Amino acid sequence: MPDAANAAVAVPSADARPNWRAVLAPYTQPDMGRSLLDLATSVLPYLVLTIGMYFLLGVSHLLVLALAVPAAGCLLRTFIVFHDCTHGSFMPSKRANAWVGRMVGLLVFSPFQSWRHEHAVHHATSGDLDRRGVGDLPTMTVAEYNAAGRWARLGYRLFRNPVVMFLTIGPIFSLVIMPRLINVRTARPRNRNSVLMTNAALVVLVGSLCLLLGWQSFLLVQGPAVMMAGGIGVWLFYVQHQFEDAYWESSDGWDYADAALRGSSYLKLPKVLQFFTGNIGLHHVHHLSSRIPNYNLQRAHDDNPVFHDVPVLTLSDGLRATRLKLFCEQRGRLVTFAEARAAAPSPVAAVSAPARASSS
Repeated sequence: MPDAANAAVAVPSADARPNWRAVLAPYTQPDMGRSLLDLATSVLPYLVLTIGMYFLLGVSHLLVLALAVPAAGCLLRTFIVFHDCTHGSFMPSKRANAWVGRMVGLLVFSPFQSWRHEHAVHHATSGDLDRRGVGDLPTMTVAEYNAAGRWARLGYRLFRNPVVMFLTIGPIFSLVIMPRLINVRTARPRNRNSVLMTNAALVVLVGSLCLLLGWQSFLLVQGPAVMMAGGIGVWLFYVQHQFEDAYWESSDGWDYADAALRGSSYLKLPKVLQFFTGNIGLHHVHHLSSRIPNYNLQRAHDDNPVFHDVPVLTLSDGLRATRLKLFCEQRGRLVTFAEARAAAPSPVAAVSAPARASSS
C-alpha cells in the first residue's frame, strides 16, 4: 500500500493546515432535496425489494437469493442514512434527524440514541491507544497480546479471523445482537431507554412479520440480505482505521486532526460500490468534519488540498489489510501475527542473554 505509507509523512502538520472548521463549514449544510433522494435510493428500494422477495418465495428461492444482493446494497445504504442522522448531518433540523434516524434505525436494527453516543465516543478517541474500547474495533498491542493468557489470545485470534469477522459471526453480532445489549460503560438513562425501546419495537415488528408470513419466510428473506450487508459493513469499518500505517498515539500525543487525516483511510471504490456504501470510503473527510452529509463528502475532498495527501486504499488494499491484527508500538504500525512473532525474542535468546552477561 504505497499511497498509505507515503501519506503518513505527506499530510501537513496541524500548524500548517488552514482553519479546517471554517473551510469545511459550507459543506456541512444539508440539502433537503439530496436527503430525500438518498431516502428514495436506499430505504424505498430496500422495502420494495424485500416485499418482492416475499412474493417470490413461492416461485424460486434462487430468485429470492438473487434479489438479496441488491437488497443488501440498499440496506447498507440505508445504514449510511441512519449514520448521518446520528451525526445530525442528514436533515436540516435536530428533530428531523432524530425522527428519521429512529425510523430508519428499525430497518438496520439499531437504537438511535445509544448508537449516536457510542459513535461520538469513537470519533473523539479514534487512534488513541489509551482510550480504546467504546465504539471501535477491539485492537490489542503486541505487548498486550504477548502478556495475555492462552484463552485470551485464542479468543482474539478467532475474533480477528476474516471468516469469523466478515462472513459468519461478525455480521450477525454487529448488526443484530450487539445493538440489543446495554453497554454498562455508556449506560446513561437515555442510552439505556433507547436500547430498550428499540428492542421492544423490533419485537413487535419482527413478531408481527413472523406471525403473518411465518418465521421461515422471514429468515429466508431477511437472513441473506442482513448477512451480506453486515459483512460488508464490518469490513468497511475495519479498513477505515485498520491499515498498515494508520495513526495511533497515546493520549498525551494524540491530535484530533491527525487522527482524521492519518488514521482514517480514503477507500477508493468503483463508482457502483461507492454509491451503495454512501461515500463512506471518504472516511478521512467524515472524521475531520462529521457534520458533512454523505452526499457532500466527495465534493469536500475534491475542493480542498488538505485531503489530497491522505492514506489511500484501493479495493485490493482493503482486502489485504485484513491480515493486520496487532499494533506494534516499537514499529508504530499495525502488523500481522507472523510479523509480531518474528519481532519477539526467542525463549532461548531470552535465557542465554542473562547467562552471557553474568559470565562476562
